[in-house]
Amino acid sequence: MSTIHVDVVSAEESIFSGEAKFVVLPGETGELGIYPRHTPLITRIKPGAVRIVKLDDSEEFVFVAGGLLEVQPNSVTVLSDTAIRGKDLDEAKATSARAAAEEALKNAKGDIDIAMAQSELAVMAAQLSALRKYRQKK
Repeated sequence: MSTIHVDVVSAEESIFSGEAKFVVLPGETGELGIYPRHTPLITRIKPGAVRIVKLDDSEEFVFVAGGLLEVQPNSVTVLSDTAIRGKDLDEAKATSARAAAEEALKNAKGDIDIAMAQSELAVMAAQLSALRKYRQKK
C-alpha cells in the first residue's frame, strides 16, 4: 500500500506526524485532496479543518488558522501559526472569541481595524465549522 508522510506544525509544536493514506485541507480556491505520489505543490491554505486518513482508516482532524502547504510525492507538510487538534477544540471559547471579533468589527474606526476584525471573525467561523465536522465524524 502506498502511503504519504504528513507533518502538521504550528508555531508552538508539532501537532501531527505520521503516515497516511489521504489528506484533505482547505486550499485558497477550494478543498485539496492529496494522495501519495501527488505532484509537488506549494500553496497557501485558508482557515479550516485538515483531515488526515491514517493507515488504519481512522481519521485525525486538525484545525489550522491558515498557513502554507508543501506537497512532495511522498510527504505533506502543513505550516500554520495556529493549529489545534480536533479533540482540543473548545466550542465555548471559539464562540466567545467570535462574539468578541463581531464586537470589534462594530467598533472598528479605521480600515486596519476593520480588516483585523474581519480576519479574526473568519478564523473563528472556520474553527467552529471545523469543530462541527469533527463532532460529526466521531
